[in-house]
Amino acid sequence: MDIAAKRKLKVATTSLAGCFGCHMSLLDIDERLFDLLELIEFDRTPLTDVKILGACDIGIIEGGLCNGENVHVLREFRRQCKTLIALGACAINGGLPAQRNHLNLQLILQEVYHTSVGIANGMIPNDPELPDYFIPGCPPSADAIWKVLNDLLAGREPELGHGLIQYD
Repeated sequence: MDIAAKRKLKVATTSLAGCFGCHMSLLDIDERLFDLLELIEFDRTPLTDVKILGACDIGIIEGGLCNGENVHVLREFRRQCKTLIALGACAINGGLPAQRNHLNLQLILQEVYHTSVGIANGMIPNDPELPDYFIPGCPPSADAIWKVLNDLLAGREPELGHGLIQYD
């Protein structure tokens, strides 16, 4: 099938509690955005100013969960996305907004993974609301975002190699 005849994939983005730095990295893809637009159509995103999210193929979430509204937005966003990408440190582990959490990490891990009702003795969380892929960084580089989106568009499992992974 000719690539021009293929249906464009719908991509949506949203931000929760964060600084929008990850969206800036998405824009840092620069002129490669034009190549990307040959294969995708942006749905809800600050780039299009579309406020209502329809069903989409790939959803990109940035920012952490800091309040009930963030949780609601994330659940609705996840429900509409076939594939969800957590973009950046805030979406992956709370980032700077999570610094306000002064609870003892050891006690939390013990409670959640060993004694809590519903998670049996150290099981790794496996929930349909969890992201399918992660792009670490604060913010992740434009090249890392470009690589993951291109791998997904080509039907490949995304793999970030040396030089594309950062945890700062």
